[in-house]
Amino acid sequence: MFFTGFPRERLAIIPASMDYILGLEDGKKPYLKAVTELSKAFALCSSLDEAIAIRDEVGFFQAIKVAIVKHTITERKDAVYLDFAIKQIVSKAVVSDQIINIFEIAGIDKPDISILSDKFLEEIRGLPYKNLALEILKKLINDEIKTKSRKNITQSRSFLDMLDATVTKYQNRAIEKSKIIDELINIANSFREAMKRGENLGLTEDEIAFYDALDTNDSAVQILGYETLKIIARDLVQAVKSNISIDWNVKESARAKIKVIVKRLLRKYSYPSEKQEKATETVLKQAEYLCVDWAV
Repeated sequence: MFFTGFPRERLAIIPASMDYILGLEDGKKPYLKAVTELSKAFALCSSLDEAIAIRDEVGFFQAIKVAIVKHTITERKDAVYLDFAIKQIVSKAVVSDQIINIFEIAGIDKPDISILSDKFLEEIRGLPYKNLALEILKKLINDEIKTKSRKNITQSRSFLDMLDATVTKYQNRAIEKSKIIDELINIANSFREAMKRGENLGLTEDEIAFYDALDTNDSAVQILGYETLKIIARDLVQAVKSNISIDWNVKESARAKIKVIVKRLLRKYSYPSEKQEKATETVLKQAEYLCVDWAV
């Protein structure tokens, strides 16, 4: 079908093949490695008649790899993009940019991925290829967390830990495949709600980052009351902004000054003494992520 069918029929083979590979125990990494080695070998002898005779077969394996890399790999390295260079040698008709548009092939028209909308999540849930749906959803949630929470290290760490724990449960066979997608969708929905917290609390993006850094879910901290915690977060933003410099995080003296200011604020509002050291270090770490936009 892949070599004889119409373009749409040929493309439809890709998600089915991906789903099969992803369903194998430890199938993804060995496949990617094998295709990389195949691509390197093919590049060395691509002009030979024997190589030309299997050009389309090589292109087929490469097309699957390109799709797997784009839709399931969360941390990419340059090496995995060897196919993009070699595909020019192999078969432009087989390995095209269209081939990796898995959403279109699966019948999801113009998916609203950026906010992981209800409609999109339900369409992912309904994909016939469950192994592929799982990997795609895992990658999209991972990317969304890292993109939207890049300035909020507490929130980012919390959701990434939640994602890792869910995936680990599945890998350890502690949760069925039919349930893992539901759990991932719940994480996506929870993250989407978390992104609205700043607006609901009346805090800016910077303020909510420091608010979360104060370990606000801890019962000892909640004694202060959420309104007090919001005031501390606002004061932290103003205080750190006023004393930040471009290289403050590499200058011990400047960092020590910021640390003193943070501790003074925490004591001012009677932040639990046994938690001040941890909160101070988290706030300083959070400031490092924000200082690129703040420093002048």
